[in-house]
Amino acid sequence: MNNVSYHIPVLLRESVDGLNINAGGVYVDATYGGGGHSREILFRLRSISEGDSAEVPAGHLYGFDQDADAEKNALADDYFTFVRGNFRHMRNFMRYYGVEHVDGILADLGVSSHHFDDESRGFSFRFDGRLDMRMNQRSGVSATDVVNDYDETRLADVLYMYGELKNSRQLASRIVAARRDHRIERTDDFVGILRTDDKQTLARIFQALRIEVNHEMDALSEMLRASVRLLRPGGRLSVITYHSLEDRMVKNMMKTGNVEGRAEKDFYGRVSSPFEPVNKKVIVPDDEETARNPRSRSAKLRIAERV
Repeated sequence: MNNVSYHIPVLLRESVDGLNINAGGVYVDATYGGGGHSREILFRLRSISEGDSAEVPAGHLYGFDQDADAEKNALADDYFTFVRGNFRHMRNFMRYYGVEHVDGILADLGVSSHHFDDESRGFSFRFDGRLDMRMNQRSGVSATDVVNDYDETRLADVLYMYGELKNSRQLASRIVAARRDHRIERTDDFVGILRTDDKQTLARIFQALRIEVNHEMDALSEMLRASVRLLRPGGRLSVITYHSLEDRMVKNMMKTGNVEGRAEKDFYGRVSSPFEPVNKKVIVPDDEETARNPRSRSAKLRIAERV
């Protein structure tokens, strides 16, 4: 598989700059995908480590991805280790490799171009294919299971919470009525049942199902909490988000130290947080990048330093 076509990395320079890579540092690319961000991290890590006159231990990068297609793109590099696993288990995996602390963690939370363009994976309403949406195809529940087996209330809650759809109950009722006649297994069939050609609405519905199938919010919450313990003081957390739900969690963690945004204050009324935001204003792609890669339009980059 051509890893260039797998995924065009978003905010590549800005997100890797945010890691403030140093000689001999240990880093994590929590969302390896096609390896675009990893390549840039490795390039800088090697350039710094090999160009440093002092004798320092070789740096290393660990790349996480639960998808088999990403594993096929794994780089063959002495500075790199691919980890086939969900980033929610990042800290346990790092302990397995004998690593207690790292100098930087990068996460690009967007779905790769490869997943959207592969009709067999069911991530996009643009193609007819089996409703699947599993990032890890070894896991059990697919989008087909969600739309056919969830009761109407639970289905409406998924569409409301993860798609932020005000007409979630109407949509859930429509889906439940249709599945009484036949099991919904194809994307074209599913889109026909929804009776809308509004692309934004369809995108939100597919987003909601994908988040539910892959437990994305729970996984992100666990990864962010793990980053507090895994990052050494001065280490950097660089995260690219694409929708308000995940961006809110990342922003809360960086400002308050928890995903809920509960601010704990010291005796003087100062917010106590394990992170200090590096970029006071969220970083977004420029016009040139959005023209080159339309999927980057909703991207937001936040960077914080472990204190």
